[in-house]
Amino acid sequence: KGHTEVVELLLACKGVDPDRPDNDGRTPFSWAAGEGHTEAVELLLARKCVDPDRPDNGGRTPLSWAAWNGRTKFVELLLGRKDVDPNRPDNSGRTPL
Repeated sequence: KGHTEVVELLLACKGVDPDRPDNDGRTPFSWAAGEGHTEAVELLLARKCVDPDRPDNGGRTPLSWAAWNGRTKFVELLLGRKDVDPNRPDNSGRTPL
């Protein structure tokens, strides 16, 4: 569902790092982009508190996850950003596109 209210609450808390990865190296932004949670993605990008090109432990970026899961809207959004490299390969040498 995106849990927008939870994202807003966490962003308001001091000491909470919204770009902190899980055990697989995926950040909340990576999960939101990969799962198609529009409001969460917009909130995180608007606050400028995340690296939209941060790879996980497998080298996959939020763009990779969005493309893999067919999230066209997010692929287009991320491709329009200067801080996202569409040619960045994952650990297997695959690029998002």
